[in-house]
Amino acid sequence: MHLMKNIFLGSFFVLLSALSLDSLARTSLPDFTSLVTDASPAVVNITATRKDPDVLQNNQEQVPEMLRRFFRDYQQRGTPRPATGSGFLISSDGYVLTNHHVVQDAAEILVALSDRREREAVLIGADPVSDLALLKIDATDLPVVTIGSSESLEVGEWVMAIGSPFGFELSVTAGIVSAKGRSLPDELGNYVPFIQTDVAINPGNSGGPLFNLDGKVVGINSQIFTRSGGFMGLSFAIPIDVAMEVVAQLKEKGSVSRGWLGVQIQRVDRDLAESFGLDRAAGALVTRVFADSPAAAAGVREGDIIVEFGGRVIDLSSDLPHVVGRFKAGSETHLVVERSGESVKLPVKVGELDTDTTPLASGQTRPEPTNNRLGLEVRAMSAEEKVALDAAQGVLVIGVGPGPGASGNITVGDVITTINSQWVDSVTEFNSVMATLPVGVAVPVRIIRAKQPQFIALKIDS
Repeated sequence: MHLMKNIFLGSFFVLLSALSLDSLARTSLPDFTSLVTDASPAVVNITATRKDPDVLQNNQEQVPEMLRRFFRDYQQRGTPRPATGSGFLISSDGYVLTNHHVVQDAAEILVALSDRREREAVLIGADPVSDLALLKIDATDLPVVTIGSSESLEVGEWVMAIGSPFGFELSVTAGIVSAKGRSLPDELGNYVPFIQTDVAINPGNSGGPLFNLDGKVVGINSQIFTRSGGFMGLSFAIPIDVAMEVVAQLKEKGSVSRGWLGVQIQRVDRDLAESFGLDRAAGALVTRVFADSPAAAAGVREGDIIVEFGGRVIDLSSDLPHVVGRFKAGSETHLVVERSGESVKLPVKVGELDTDTTPLASGQTRPEPTNNRLGLEVRAMSAEEKVALDAAQGVLVIGVGPGPGASGNITVGDVITTINSQWVDSVTEFNSVMATLPVGVAVPVRIIRAKQPQFIALKIDS
């Protein structure tokens, strides 16, 4: 009897525990049902008929191989090719926000509302740099989304996307924020600090909203990382804070202006941090200062490490374009650089980015040993070579033997312009600097390779 009673009680407590765990699991997971009900009426489907049937292919080719901007492309033999994407209403009088690549070079844009009504849209303005476009349809009393804040979004937070993947209207997917402030390779520079999520995004989702659990839009779904062409767990959304700044300018003048500093930069790794005497790897290392730029006027130098701009800390080099781009052209602020072991504060007047012309910012080796401490053979350059290599001064590497130079991946054809923050423009100056280099301490060496400047940290062991 006691045995049966114990078995019964044990089974009862196991069942109770299972029910408790199930109840706990149910209460800990978010319920998206009311959010979808409230938010979905403001999400729209967009169909764009292209003027040029090759625009879609060209647009995809501009995106790095592992990244895809996803819209649905229906190819019809002998006829213009419409593409479909998503968007959302940001005002009751018909303003719609979507991706630029969804409506790029469109002859006709149709917006389908959640109640099946269709309206032809007018393109108010587009911004290729942020991949955003603002449309307007002729309608009133429309449902609208609630705009949230991407700045306050936290990694690990639940988010939800609504869009039309593969033409399936108002499809809902959910996940969490995987990272913030992601910079992606792009021909126009890294001016968007993307939100990375694991929300499933597929063709047709482009331009659709990303919601937080409060039902507020925190981003616009734009790209995915993929090796297969389909969703692989890495999606990228444009922060809504960035988007609404773009919207304000598009409404006002149909285009967007961005701040420009006029420097080319690279990441500071551990070796470079040591060579510049920094406690940790942080900031944006300036490899080039463009002539007649705001940076040049402010006194920024090659080899400076920008650690603050406009009161914002620059922890990663990729942070700098995001921060500078959000300043208005003509505004005055300051930046802080690390230079020769000291922090230097410089006032700067922000310029305007020209997206048409302004960037943001291998050779053979010889086994023979050479007679300098880096294992490099160099010679002076002619005036014609300086023009051809886009190097105002420096010495040309013509041989690489065993030594720190080879270990640091310096190659034949590189131009060495500075060593340990000292300029060199002749073999004599090169050898003179060589003689002063410390042993066992990494020093920064600025080179120009394929017309692009960069820094390399080299250490002489003995």
